[in-house]
Amino acid sequence: MTALLAGIVYLLYSPYLVCFSLAVKANLTLALPQNPTGIMASIIDLRFEHYHPGPTQLLVTQDTAPRLSWTFQNASSAFSPQSYDIEVSKESSGSTLELLCTVRRASSLSHLVPWPLDRHLRAREKISVRVRVWDSAGQDTPWSAPARLEIGLLSHADWQCERIAAPWASDTTVSDPEQLFRQEFSLPAASIVGTIDQARLYITAQGVYEAEINGQRVGDIFMAPGWTAYDARLPYQTYDVTSLLAGGVNCLGVRVAEGWFSGRIGFEGGHRNIWGPHTALMAQLEIRYVDGREERIVTDGSWQVTRGPIRLAEIYDGEKYDATLEVPGWSSPAASASITSSLENSAEISVVARWEPVVVMDFLPATTNLTTGFTEPVRRIEEVNPVQRITTPAGKTVLDFGQNLVGYVRLKNIIGPRGHQITLSHVEVLEDGEIATRPLRVCKAIDVYTLKGDASGEHYEPRFTFHGFRYVQVDGWDDTVDLSASIKAVVCHTDMRSAGTFDCSDPLLNKLYQNIRWGMRGNFLSVPTDCPQRDERLGWSGDLALFAPAATLIYDCFGMLKNWLVDVEYDQKVLGGVPAMVTPNSTIVDPVWCRRKPCAVWHDVTILAPWELYSETGDATILAQQYSSMTTWIDIVPRCKNGTTHLWDPSIFQLGDWLDPAAPADAPWKSATDAQLVANAFLVHSLDLMILISRIVGQTADCAKFSSDALATRQDFQNEYVSPNGRLISDSQTAYALAICFDLLTPTQAVVAGNRLKYLVHKNGFRIGTGFAGTPFLCEALARTGHTNIAYAMLLEKTCPSWLYPVTMDATTMWERWDSLLPDGSVNPGDMTSFNHYAFGAVATFLHGRVAGLRRLAPGWTKCCFAPLIGAEFDRAIVEHVTPFGLVSCTWETKQDGYGMNTIEMRALVPYGVTLEVVVPQETGEKTETVGMGEWVFKSRFSRDYEWPIKPLPPKS
Repeated sequence: MTALLAGIVYLLYSPYLVCFSLAVKANLTLALPQNPTGIMASIIDLRFEHYHPGPTQLLVTQDTAPRLSWTFQNASSAFSPQSYDIEVSKESSGSTLELLCTVRRASSLSHLVPWPLDRHLRAREKISVRVRVWDSAGQDTPWSAPARLEIGLLSHADWQCERIAAPWASDTTVSDPEQLFRQEFSLPAASIVGTIDQARLYITAQGVYEAEINGQRVGDIFMAPGWTAYDARLPYQTYDVTSLLAGGVNCLGVRVAEGWFSGRIGFEGGHRNIWGPHTALMAQLEIRYVDGREERIVTDGSWQVTRGPIRLAEIYDGEKYDATLEVPGWSSPAASASITSSLENSAEISVVARWEPVVVMDFLPATTNLTTGFTEPVRRIEEVNPVQRITTPAGKTVLDFGQNLVGYVRLKNIIGPRGHQITLSHVEVLEDGEIATRPLRVCKAIDVYTLKGDASGEHYEPRFTFHGFRYVQVDGWDDTVDLSASIKAVVCHTDMRSAGTFDCSDPLLNKLYQNIRWGMRGNFLSVPTDCPQRDERLGWSGDLALFAPAATLIYDCFGMLKNWLVDVEYDQKVLGGVPAMVTPNSTIVDPVWCRRKPCAVWHDVTILAPWELYSETGDATILAQQYSSMTTWIDIVPRCKNGTTHLWDPSIFQLGDWLDPAAPADAPWKSATDAQLVANAFLVHSLDLMILISRIVGQTADCAKFSSDALATRQDFQNEYVSPNGRLISDSQTAYALAICFDLLTPTQAVVAGNRLKYLVHKNGFRIGTGFAGTPFLCEALARTGHTNIAYAMLLEKTCPSWLYPVTMDATTMWERWDSLLPDGSVNPGDMTSFNHYAFGAVATFLHGRVAGLRRLAPGWTKCCFAPLIGAEFDRAIVEHVTPFGLVSCTWETKQDGYGMNTIEMRALVPYGVTLEVVVPQETGEKTETVGMGEWVFKSRFSRDYEWPIKPLPPKS
C-alpha cells in the first residue's frame, strides 16, 4: 500500500505528467506533455496583421503601424511568457539594417501586438522585425526569424506617372482586343553589377494586366489588379524587378485587357463599361542605386501601344488568341517599330500595322483611392491532369478532369498548319453524353487558339479569362495526339492559407467535405462569388452571409473578406444606405436586381460577415471598420408602418428561404416557410449581434438601444409566429431551425420545437426541406434539442434532396440546387442550375463542430471545446484548425470492447494561448476536462445506447 501511495504521489507531481485522473470504473483520462525535455520554446510564424506571404513573396502594404502576431513551438507545459522584446530595423541601401528601436513590454500577448515604433512608417519604407520572449523563470527564447514588410505608395502624390490608354475609340457593344503597351529605357552598362540597390514596379490598370520586362513575366498574379468597386478603389501591385533589369537598353511591356472594369458583366448577358468606357494603364518603375541616386520610368505620352494577339478577352465568353498576330519581342529591347511583318497575312489588322502613341488621360479623381488592399492576390494554385478521354455519341472529343474546378486549360506542344484553330469548350457536366451548355445561359466559356504554324510546337494558356468546368470539349486537334500529355487544367483562386481539415470514418461524408472545399476555392476568386461558370459570377451578399462561418473554418479568408466588406460599405453608400445585392455592384444598370429595396438575409451580411471575422480572429478592428455600415443597415430596415410592431414591413418583398427544394423551379423564393418569418428571425439575430458588437466597440448608448429593440422585436416575433406551446405558423424545417438556433423560443417552447423538427425530418424520410436560409442551421438545431441521430440520419441520407445525393451522382463541388442533376442524369430545367455554388456547404460547420467535435467558445479561439457527438455508425473523426495561436488538432476513435461497451480514445494538440474543454463520454454521463498547451490523450468506456439505423415512421403517422 505504501508503495502504491508513493507511486500516485510521483504521478501527481511528476513534471512529465500534466494531468492524471482516475474515473469511475477504470475510465482513465491521461495527459501527455508536449515538451517533456524542457527545451526552451522558439517563436515561429511572425507576421504582420493578417497577411501570410510566401517565403519568396514581397509583402507590400499601406498599414503604416502594423500589429504583430507570432506562435510558439517546442514550449514546455511550464512555459509562461511574461514579456517580449521587439526589434525593428530599417532596411537601407545594400540590404543593410539600421536599428530603429528595441522595445520591451511586460505582457504575455502574442496575437495582434501593438506596433512598437513611436511613429508610423512612411511610403516606400522597408523594415525588418524580430521578436523574442521572456518567461517567468527569466529565460528568453532565441530571436525569431525576421519578418519583412515594405510600405507602398500612400497617396496620389506618390504617383508620378500618368494614366495612359490606347488612342482608338472603345465600342460599347463589342469587346476590345488586348492592348500591348511598351516603353524602352536605358540604364548604364555597369548599373547591374552591384550598383542597383533595388527596383520596384508599382502598377495597376483599369482592366486586367500582365507585365513583362525584357521578355520576362513580372510576378505570378492572375487577373491583376483584381476586382473592386473601381470608382472608389483601384488596387495596385508592387513587384521586385531588380533581377529583370540589364545594363543598356531595357523594355517594360504591359498587356491590358478589359476584365471586370469595362468587359461584359452582370445578368442576362450583362453590361459593358460599368466602371469606365475603356481600359487604362498606370505604371511607375523606381530604380534606386547604392549611391543614393534614383530613377523613374513612368507611363506618360512617350509610350506606344498596339493591338495584341488576344483578339477577345471576356470573363464570360472566353479568350481568342491568334498566334499569327503575335508581335515577336514586343516587350524586349529593340523590337521592330512595325508589326507589318507579323501581320502580312492579315488584312484585318493592316490599318494598325505600326505602334501608335498612347493617349494621356486625366489622373484618377481624388475620390478614387489607389490601394494595396487587404487581400491576397489570385494565383495559379495547382495543375490537374485529365483522368479520361471521352468520345461522345456525336463523335466529339471531351476530356474529363475528374474535378469541377475554376481556372483554365493549358496547351503544350501543339503542332499544326498556320491559321488552324483549336477550340476549347468548358462545361461542368455532360447530358446525354454531350457537353451540357444550357446551364451557362448566354455565357460561351470557349477559348480559341489560332496556330502560327511553328513546327517545333506551340504553347498556349489564357491570361485574361477563367472558367468553371470539369469537362472540356477539344475541337480541331489531331485525334492521334496524346491529349493527356499535352493538356492540363490550371486551378486559380485567391491565394488563401488553408485553415482547417476534416476527416471521418464515412467516405461519402469525406467526399462531401472535399466538395465543399473545392466549391469555396472556385468561388473565392478576388471576391466571394455565387458561381464561377455562367453569365453571373457575382459577389452575392446572401451566399456569403450564410457561408461565412464555414468559410473561416476552411481557409484563412480574413484579408479577402475584409477587402470585400470595404466595397460592400461603399456600394451601400451609393445606394443611399441599402446594401447592394452583389458587390462590387455590377447591377447598378439593372432595374431588377438594383432595386434599392432592403432584403433580409442578403443585406444582413453587413453584420453577419464582420461578426464572423471577429469571432474567428478576435480582431475587433473589423467591427470598428464596418460599424457604420452595420448601423446604417439596421436603422434603414423598414418596420411596420403603423408603429405597433418592430417587425419587418410585410409589404417588402423578401427572397426568404431561397431555393427550398419544394419551391417551383422558376420561382425559387416561393418556399414552404413564410418569407416574412425568415426575415424577422434574421432581424432578431442581427439585433442580438449588434448588442454584442456595440459593446465591444464601446458604443454604450447604441448597446442600450439595440438591447431594447431586440427585446421588443423578439416578443413581436413570438406574438406573430409562435403558439404558446412552441409550434410555429410555418410548420417547416427552416422555421423551427431558425427559431431554435436564434433563441427565439422559451426553453419549454424549444423542447416542443425540437420535437416537431425531429418529426418533420423523420416524416420526410430524413430528406432536406430547407433552402439557403435554413440549411446552415438545420443539423445544429436538431443537435441542440437532443436529436443527434436524427441530424445524422439526415446528414447521411442519399436520396434527393440531401447532402449526399450529389455525391452519389459524382459531384465534386456543391450544387446550387439540391437536384441540379436529376436522378436520370438530366440537368434540372430551372433557369439557375449551377454545379458550383458553395451556399449549401455551410454544413461544414456541423462537421467540424459536432461530428469531429471542435468548436470555438471565445473570439480568436482563446477558448474552445472538443465535444464530439457520438452517434450513427461513426467510429472515427479528426479535425484540425489553424487558430491565431497555432494548430489545434482533435482526433477521436471508438472501438467495441467485447462486453457490450465501447472504448473511446480522444487526442488533442493544443497550442500556447488556447484553453480547451474536453468532454469525455463516460459509462454514465460525461466528464469535462479543461486543459491548456500540450498533447493530450483521454480514454474512457461508454455505451452506444441509441437506435441505429432509425426506422422510418409508419405510414399515415
